[in-house]
Amino acid sequence: MTYLDYSTTSPISLDALDAYNKTAKEYFGSVYASNAFGEEAKKLLDNTTHEISNMFHIMDSEIIYTSGASEANNMALIGVALQNHKKGKHIIVSKLEHPSIYQICNYLESIGFEISYVSNDEEGLILFDDLKNLIRPDTILVSISAVNYETGVRQPLKMLRQIIKKENDQTLFHSDLSQAIGKMSVSFRDIDLGSVSAHKFYGPKGIGFLYKNSGVTLTPLMYGAKKSGDKPGMPALPLIVSMKEALKVAIRDLEKRDKYITLLNERVVSKLAKLEGIKINTTKYSIPHIINISLFGVSALSLSNALSNHEIYVSINNPNEICSGVMAIYNDLERSKSCMRISLSHLTTVLEINRFLEVFEVEYNRLKI
Repeated sequence: MTYLDYSTTSPISLDALDAYNKTAKEYFGSVYASNAFGEEAKKLLDNTTHEISNMFHIMDSEIIYTSGASEANNMALIGVALQNHKKGKHIIVSKLEHPSIYQICNYLESIGFEISYVSNDEEGLILFDDLKNLIRPDTILVSISAVNYETGVRQPLKMLRQIIKKENDQTLFHSDLSQAIGKMSVSFRDIDLGSVSAHKFYGPKGIGFLYKNSGVTLTPLMYGAKKSGDKPGMPALPLIVSMKEALKVAIRDLEKRDKYITLLNERVVSKLAKLEGIKINTTKYSIPHIINISLFGVSALSLSNALSNHEIYVSINNPNEICSGVMAIYNDLERSKSCMRISLSHLTTVLEINRFLEVFEVEYNRLKI
């Protein structure tokens, strides 16, 4: 099997899986119980949270565990909107967001909030002047993803925060960090709120967290939590401990992994760029882990199915749906209709890349006839 869809989801690492199994077997007591067994579980939860907070130089209380980034996005955007609706109802997002952000924005519009969309340049970078001009006294939130999930375009969060706070120091800044954690260095101090999902960095599915700066207050979406701001219900301790182990590995040797993945990226791009009818949709701001291409004269679905027959797995946008990230950068409908994403990992081998390129060329040429 040749798996090239790591940006959709990644396999759980052995360290993370072992941590899950051990915790599920040995620490199944309730962290809320007043007995010694429960107290041991609570101690493990607290220690794990402290380890995670130390990795990112934040406070333990600034971590709210969720089922993943989509839930964290909901908690952040809706929580901020409901908490600050008396201050303003204006929210700014980019045109390079995950669909979950747009679904949330559609809901917020339906209950009276106003959504503005900040533009980007031809390389996918947010236009600083446009962001500056969009911010108003009633702007309560800006949400811009750290890395676009389709094209890999990386945004300068620190610079964006400076612009936002200069124009309105009461405006909060949220970022979906799903495609950033484990692929590049991230400073949580560049944002007020950040969404994280473990299955993107070789952790288990069903767990993530929302980073919430201690100065930020959110209206909860669900009630029942013992501590204000937390998600109600029993903490998923095995998933949390497993995520912590995955994080430890994911943020280790980032520079070394980046160099290796860059070499793989260059090999793929140089080969595919030579094929007639293919355009490469990455820019100078794209991280090397994500390669997006547009296919002309060949159905992305047909080619994906052909690759699957060889046990080679990539990602495509759904039929009849455009690749919004490509559309935002190139403003080309045809280019956005038939896209394919090849996402790389430090686990990807040169042999896998060679096999992918060989099979890709054969199947692509066959389908073009």
